[in-house]
Amino acid sequence: MSEPLAERLRPRTLDDYIGQQHLVGEGAVLRKMIDAGRISSFILWGPPGVGKTTLAQIIAHRLETPFYTLSAVTSGVKDVRDVIEKAQKGRFFNEASPILFIDEIHRFSKSQQDSLLGAVEKGIVTLIGATTENPSFEVIRPLLSRCQIYVLKSLEKDDLMNLLNRAVTQDVILKERHIELKETGAMLRYSGGDARKLLNILELVVEAAGEKDDIIITDQMVAERLQQNPLAYDKDGEMHYDIISAFIKSIRGSDPDAALYWLARMIEGGEDPKFIARRLVISASEDIGLANPNALLLANAAFDAVQKIGWPEGRIPLAEATVYLATSPKSNSAYLGIDSALELVKRTGNQPVPLPIRNAPTQLMKDLGYHDGYLYPHDYPGHFTPQQYLPDALINERLWHAQHSPAEEKLYERMINYWGERYKK
Repeated sequence: MSEPLAERLRPRTLDDYIGQQHLVGEGAVLRKMIDAGRISSFILWGPPGVGKTTLAQIIAHRLETPFYTLSAVTSGVKDVRDVIEKAQKGRFFNEASPILFIDEIHRFSKSQQDSLLGAVEKGIVTLIGATTENPSFEVIRPLLSRCQIYVLKSLEKDDLMNLLNRAVTQDVILKERHIELKETGAMLRYSGGDARKLLNILELVVEAAGEKDDIIITDQMVAERLQQNPLAYDKDGEMHYDIISAFIKSIRGSDPDAALYWLARMIEGGEDPKFIARRLVISASEDIGLANPNALLLANAAFDAVQKIGWPEGRIPLAEATVYLATSPKSNSAYLGIDSALELVKRTGNQPVPLPIRNAPTQLMKDLGYHDGYLYPHDYPGHFTPQQYLPDALINERLWHAQHSPAEEKLYERMINYWGERYKK
């Protein structure tokens, strides 16, 4: 039985590597380190099928250093220690550290991650981690502080077309079949920027064509084949991102039936319950927000409950939170507000804090006017008195704009009562 197409076409050099030019293109950060022959520990964060594992293998081959691989799904603390011991024994003086590649590092427990710390810190191994999850949530802080984070992007249309053309013209098996890519829209759409998924689809369609010498691929042919076997291109749950997107959009669109359906799809597909719970917490903040602040409390409670009770009962608090969020009024004013504030900070730089609201723990600071003139709101009727909190240069900026759900209207009215014309803008 031959290797899958995706494995046969796995690039062996940076020149063959497709995409991620912001990291490996001429003059890019990773390319410079690789060309210099020394790399520091880092974590590759990005969606499935964008080249995380391939990039790690290319780096190891280019640096001609021992390469050890662990999967967070199947490896325990003992496996980590065994690899570190091998790396330590096999390393020669002044030689580049062996590379330890950990796939799905977000699935490593705290104890597993702790077992890596010493080896990474002492340079016994150079760690390359790969994750589809935000490392700041899933990787312990001491390990995170010792690693750079590099973000990989979904492949662009040109990258995917390059890959398809390479497959039909260079693969040892496909180039004998005389394949014409008459239409590629359906393959690109179903792949979602995932190279492995794209090649799986191509292989599936070619296999379905039987022993024909000439194969003309059309969008209709792709759609028909995937409808007949909709999970065939979904190797190891690679529809992960499509389904979580449908789940969140159904909640945002206030459709509890659809949200429950996509929740069930994730449960049946073996999705990590913590991943689902985390997305509910994000949705409660981003999409429901101040229109119903209880949504965040319930989403957090569901997260806590799932961690305590596990499967299969964990599906119940997840379903409860899903329905509650889908049926809640919606507001993204806090989400838009923080994005506006971040944009303002990037545009205006480090503006000085007004003297009255500075901290003054020493006499020198008091003598310099720190805290001088501060008005303590609790000393005033209604626990409020107007004073300046924004920097001088930004005094007229407005960042939070209320939206018109019943709960948020109350907050807006309070701001009008406090600040008057400022909040009527």
